[in-house]
Amino acid sequence: MSAPASAQVVAELMESNPQFRKLKRQHADYERRLSELGARRFPTYEEQLEEARLKKLKLNLKDRMASIVQRHVGRGR
Repeated sequence: MSAPASAQVVAELMESNPQFRKLKRQHADYERRLSELGARRFPTYEEQLEEARLKKLKLNLKDRMASIVQRHVGRGR
């Protein structure tokens, strides 16, 4: 799938699929927090653990969103 087509599918899902919308927002929240943690020069041990945990959670969300996209595309939109 091309980038414009992919962007179109994501836009459609953001409008029509509450579960996808929730996952996308949560993914963005994790990304923001990871940016904050990544900007720290000397993160604490707890912050390092949080960063590792958030990366795993974010990846899980990405996989779940990709699954929804594939199902949507498979249905012929």
